[in-house]
Amino acid sequence: MSLAPAVTLADPAQDQRFMALAFALGRRSLGRAWPNPAVGAVVVKDGVIIGRGWTQAGGRPHAETEALRRAGKAARGATMYVTLEPCSHQGKTPPCADAIIRAGIARVVSALEDPNPDVAGQGHERLRARGIAVEIGLSAEEARRAHVGHFRRVREGRPEVLLKLALSADGKVGAAGRKPVAITGEAARTQVSLLRARSDAILVGFGTVLSDNPALTCRLPGMIDHSPVRVVLDAELRVPLSYSVVATARETPTWIVCAPSASAMAEQVLRDKGLEVLRVDAKEGRLDLAQVVKILAERGITRLMVEGGPTVAASFVKADLVDEAILFHSPKTIGPDGVDALEGLPLTALTQSTRLKSVGSEQVGVDTMEHYERT
Repeated sequence: MSLAPAVTLADPAQDQRFMALAFALGRRSLGRAWPNPAVGAVVVKDGVIIGRGWTQAGGRPHAETEALRRAGKAARGATMYVTLEPCSHQGKTPPCADAIIRAGIARVVSALEDPNPDVAGQGHERLRARGIAVEIGLSAEEARRAHVGHFRRVREGRPEVLLKLALSADGKVGAAGRKPVAITGEAARTQVSLLRARSDAILVGFGTVLSDNPALTCRLPGMIDHSPVRVVLDAELRVPLSYSVVATARETPTWIVCAPSASAMAEQVLRDKGLEVLRVDAKEGRLDLAQVVKILAERGITRLMVEGGPTVAASFVKADLVDEAILFHSPKTIGPDGVDALEGLPLTALTQSTRLKSVGSEQVGVDTMEHYERT
């Protein structure tokens, strides 16, 4: 005998509409849900939305329990739309599958199975065992894109890496002498802040910190608390204590990655300032990027935005660690003495790479934004 209430007949158009809403809700927690995926959930009864949820900051509560809390007792006999398989294991919170069963949900429409070995189909199976109708695969491709950072971390032990470059019309990223220069317009800078807000962490090298003294925060009004973790590659811990990434470390979390040879005294000084110091192997002064992304994933980072200068950008390209690239093309020119985008590499190493493909471009104010994804 089924323990769940009877299910009303499905309406494919309605299913698509409510799943689209679930994805929109999930996007609210991008950059804030790590180490968990940014999931969205909607509870619907007789065509009426009675509960909405998305993964909360820090990864809990989960989207499903948030949606059920809002739906209350009305959830009995309803349908839940969720962008990823409900969890089935006891973590810091009870399994979402059990909460769905207790609420009396009759039908679950799930976009995709969770590759996490602690779940991996067991959530769907637990629901079916209690008589709940489970349908999997609606908007599956969108789910793969929405949760790509979670999938990358589970399957490869590293975050999804997005490389951002702002380029002049002649392919430069800085003025002669490596002097910083404003390349893109205000609309593009706003878009960069949004990209930061949707990332778990933003990474730059010591050279960028030294030349630009950047804040590396989300500068849009009211969104400073959406700023990602700041990660600085600084092999010998030379970052000046007066610079922004150090001075504001208690407001915006900042991690410095250094080599084993870096001064223990310098590390303690930085820790006293509120920074975290991580050590990885280095060769000829270059940090091992494979270890860098591994240690970030171990700390929960699923989406990493690389916004460093030409040296850091080129090192990620050479290491085949770029999964996405966003290039902002400005109509301005800098001249032949300007700084090339990739240290020691032509820009075509990125734009014509067999590992990446262009998936579209759009106008952003006076600039053009081009998006590449791993093939």
